[in-house]
Amino acid sequence: ICGSWFGGFQGLMPLIGFFLGTLFAEAIQAFDHWIAFGLLAIIGINMLKEAFSKECEIDQNAGNFSAKAMLPIAIATSIDALAVGISLAMAGLPIFGLDGIFSAVILIGLCTCGFCTAGVKIGNVFGAKFEKKAQIAGGAILILLGTKILLEHLGVLPW
Repeated sequence: ICGSWFGGFQGLMPLIGFFLGTLFAEAIQAFDHWIAFGLLAIIGINMLKEAFSKECEIDQNAGNFSAKAMLPIAIATSIDALAVGISLAMAGLPIFGLDGIFSAVILIGLCTCGFCTAGVKIGNVFGAKFEKKAQIAGGAILILLGTKILLEHLGVLPW
């Protein structure tokens, strides 16, 4: 169930972003790197803050796979995929073909579904043992990814 929700939205959002991106790509191209950096930094800092906090947070929706619980989570975690779709439109990706947006969203959706399903199974086994370390690593990676996007766009990094 979890894999279907996340895979479906991870596949749908780039498609929506692609078509939105074709409409307003030029309007945001000048500052899109700052938006990506800001969002990734905020999420990464929040993850680090949660990892280092002393409070033990109990998730009320843990184990709840109802539409009411899954829909907001699936949307929230796939917002970045909307930005990917916009960037694919700016990169000139075609609509059809093996290198087109439809092939990409099918692949994204299937991979996300598979990894998410495996992640739920693995998380049930190892989640409590590695929770803090995974949050720290994830937060740091998001901050570094946002910084890389910003520095690439500003011309500081050549790759």
